Amino acid sequence: MGMSQSYGPADEAESLATLHRSIELGCNFFDTAEGYGPFKNEELLGRAFHDRRDQVVLATKFGFRFEHGRQVGAETDSSPASIRRAVEGSLRRLQTDYIDLLYQHRIDRKVPIEDVAGTVGELVREGKVRYFGLSEVGAATLRRAHAVHPVSALQSEYSLWERNLEPEIIPLLRELGIGLVPFCPLGRGFLAGGVKRAEEYPEGDTRRNDPRYQGGNYDANVAAARVVADIATGKGVKPGQIALAWLLHRGDGIVPIPGTKRRAYLEENVAAAEIRLDAAEVRKLDDALAAGTVSGNRYPDWVMATIDR
Repeated sequence: MGMSQSYGPADEAESLATLHRSIELGCNFFDTAEGYGPFKNEELLGRAFHDRRDQVVLATKFGFRFEHGRQVGAETDSSPASIRRAVEGSLRRLQTDYIDLLYQHRIDRKVPIEDVAGTVGELVREGKVRYFGLSEVGAATLRRAHAVHPVSALQSEYSLWERNLEPEIIPLLRELGIGLVPFCPLGRGFLAGGVKRAEEYPEGDTRRNDPRYQGGNYDANVAAARVVADIATGKGVKPGQIALAWLLHRGDGIVPIPGTKRRAYLEENVAAAEIRLDAAEVRKLDDALAAGTVSGNRYPDWVMATIDR
């Protein structure tokens, strides 16, 4: 997403170089959505991978409503006809004839999840989609969808910074054999260090509107995140690498998707897979950033309303 919106100006040449370098490093799973840009990010991945499709696993998402090329706020549309239109558009922009993993981006309270799962199941049978995923859904929705067509992956925010999945969702994923794809594994950059207050970021940067970067929340969260930096210093690595290593220690079936726009950060992120944390370090991180210790909601209220919990 960050290559096309929300984190400053785009740099297509560096984005393409970063995507190609990722394959060289053995990192081949790429996450996009029709809403990123909108549409621009899928087009970018299409240009990057049209001649190396067999080397990559592409995930994209449907579910928001668009008019005249712009997303209409947080309005959703997961009607069967809309899903099919979205998939045809994604296939065209990605320059492919199949999508590896197709997610519903956010639930549509007007459309039963059974209808969504059934439509994606039809697309799987037609060969246009390989696997079905959901994003930011609760346990009841996940069970209902999985009963109609197998859900292969849940994409939701999960990190040291955001622990809301631990009480109910992660146990359910393990029960049902569903993978977890945590987005924002670096807490929208907060866990990587070098953060600034919300108002210090330029217009168009999503962190200007992030409650956790604002006012007293920012001060409290800088203190809470200090343990990540301390452990990183002790190991001679970067704080963001510790945050990713923590996720990779949470068990099989968890595949974080750290967003980056540049090769240097990509290489740092991939290197996190080699970092080992001992039990005492994991405990220290868990305790310092336990649920409830991070100050502020993870989104503004209007975005929180789109999340199914």
